[in-house]
Amino acid sequence: MNKNEYQKVMLGKGEINVYDFGGVKLHAYKTNDFIDDEVFIVEKNGDAVVIEAPCFFDNIAELTYYLNDNNLNVAGMLLAYHMAGASFMPGVPVYATANADDYGHSGGGASLINNFTGAFGDIFDRSVFTVTNTIGEGKLTLGGIDFIITQTPEAFDIEIPEINAVYTHMLGHDCHSIVAGAEHDDLIVAQLESYLSKGYDLVLTSHYTPEDLKDVRTKTAYLKDLKEIAAGCKTADEFTAVVKAKYKGYAGDNYLEMTSGFFFA
Repeated sequence: MNKNEYQKVMLGKGEINVYDFGGVKLHAYKTNDFIDDEVFIVEKNGDAVVIEAPCFFDNIAELTYYLNDNNLNVAGMLLAYHMAGASFMPGVPVYATANADDYGHSGGGASLINNFTGAFGDIFDRSVFTVTNTIGEGKLTLGGIDFIITQTPEAFDIEIPEINAVYTHMLGHDCHSIVAGAEHDDLIVAQLESYLSKGYDLVLTSHYTPEDLKDVRTKTAYLKDLKEIAAGCKTADEFTAVVKAKYKGYAGDNYLEMTSGFFFA
């Protein structure tokens, strides 16, 4: 499946890109919110599974209307890295690993929720989902769709074999990412190289539109270069300046600042 082969559905604020795989459809919801969230809906025979949730009230209302208007029965939600927005689809089962639950309620995810609450105020739904079904690694079937769960240090990634796709938190071939130092850099590179070896058609992330293996190669090269640049710098400011100069036009300056802080703590 080509990442550019989709039907675009314009909504009031966001937009939906619908990828048709025949028996399965992927609805990629671009929220156009302040943190560039993406939400994914995998549909099969009228049943649907939502991957991650919107966290701004207007997006919650918009996506709820879309699901209802298209008569999609939501069998469950897989919440990995984004636990805020609990007013979305109340009563629908929530599936997550134990470490993702911890991340959202008391770990780094909880810290981000507090930061976003301070930054955005009442337009942001700070309520945190309650996980109703704790899952482990391996195969999980929801709504007649098979998913393969792989635990990560913070949460979990999701393989969707029927559409030859994988979901992870971040990729973004032309934007900076949060890299928590050299060791974390190596872990991300190893993860991306595993995607290349498995030959996925699409890589889904919660802050970017669907990408492909060409984008994975671009990101892998960037991450390897990032580590080399850090090794040749003495301060966070020097590192930030060198990366910005080399990767002009990359989005996510705030992520780069966080990465600089990790490499030069």
